[in-house]
Amino acid sequence: MLGEYRITGRRASDIAASVEKGVGSGALAPGGLLPPMRELAGQLGVNPNTVAAAYRTLRERGVIETDGRRGSRVRARPASAPRDELRTDVPEGVRDAASGNPDVSLLPRLDGALAAAADRYAKAPTLYGDDPVAPELGRLARAGFDADGVPSGEMAVTSGALDGVERVLASHVRPGDAVAVEDPGWGSVLDLVAALGLRLLPVRVDDEGPDPESVARALAAGARALLVTARAQNPTGAAVGAARAAELRALLAGHPEVLVLEDDHGHGIVDLPLNCLGGATRHWALVRSTAKAYGPDLRLAVLTGDAVTMDRVRGRQRLGPGWVSRLLQYAVVELWTSGEVDPAAVARSYAERRDGLVAALAERGVRAQGRSGMNVWVPVADETGTVTRLLGAGWAVAPGARFRVESGPGVRVTVSQLGPGELPGLADAVAAAVRPVAGGRFG
Repeated sequence: MLGEYRITGRRASDIAASVEKGVGSGALAPGGLLPPMRELAGQLGVNPNTVAAAYRTLRERGVIETDGRRGSRVRARPASAPRDELRTDVPEGVRDAASGNPDVSLLPRLDGALAAAADRYAKAPTLYGDDPVAPELGRLARAGFDADGVPSGEMAVTSGALDGVERVLASHVRPGDAVAVEDPGWGSVLDLVAALGLRLLPVRVDDEGPDPESVARALAAGARALLVTARAQNPTGAAVGAARAAELRALLAGHPEVLVLEDDHGHGIVDLPLNCLGGATRHWALVRSTAKAYGPDLRLAVLTGDAVTMDRVRGRQRLGPGWVSRLLQYAVVELWTSGEVDPAAVARSYAERRDGLVAALAERGVRAQGRSGMNVWVPVADETGTVTRLLGAGWAVAPGARFRVESGPGVRVTVSQLGPGELPGLADAVAAAVRPVAGGRFG
């Protein structure tokens, strides 16, 4: 069960620390089965409740997962081993198609917006007790949600999309609960789910978003929440189509207590319509970040959702940071109203590069996906070998292991740093580094 490693400790904190030490050193391998609580209590000479408390701590820290009678196991990827450690270093002279950052030439200058925000702040400084959502930002965000068919709901502002995702999840699920997440999907969300001590149920993804059969299996397995990327899914570029949204809504209607959490990852950088799932169940939320279109350092996302969820999010936020700086909120208002960014032009720029690479790969017999956004997903037979060979050819791409749970190997290619003239050379290099993989879906 544990090989030669011995768990030690008399207190719950010491027992938990002993398990974490074993995981961190590699002595307790991912997937390793831990002793039943009563058995370990007998070995250590402690009350079974002490071991139960230790295991609970380990679940909350994302170190282990518990699956009923199957017992407790070390997570396949503990929260102490974040996927960012799999990030590809880009040596000097190698073109970066790995980092996932937007094209800085498409981002607006912030000096004017920040100066206008400072001027507005000087006239009416934000004080304790003020509404955490600046009224004008709330009106603009609500108008955008209305235009995209998002149901009416309360509003909140968080420090980026991931902060919003965490706060919404924490408002409804608890350590040990199962959460359905796209596979392949955003590596930071996969890490976050582990860090929250949640049990991850992978859901297959195709060009139209989450596969309904896979979602149905996750719901039948007890998923308390479903996380969906509406557009520009990272890493596959999937976007939920109208027919797929209708199918998922009908499926979710039979599970009214499931939390539906949507990340509108492509807001401001794609021209495909939003097909929202919000309202299909009793509790829902949609997160819309400013990062990709206006700059990652703005650290601002707007959320809307049902009244209970948003009340819990805002209530917990009051006990922590309180609110997201109104200086940043005012700056976003200036950016949204000044026309500094032309979303259609940004979407067109990314689409030309993304579609150009997918087409060039297809001409060379390489299957790739990239329906929206700035990423292209290439299924491969040998992930490590592909990344290594591409580095040798002068191209850095992201290994698919950063984004996968059960789905097959692949690499993510980010087109935002590339010029149109570079696409044929990159396609040649990818074709030389991979073998075409049959099949029409991811995983």
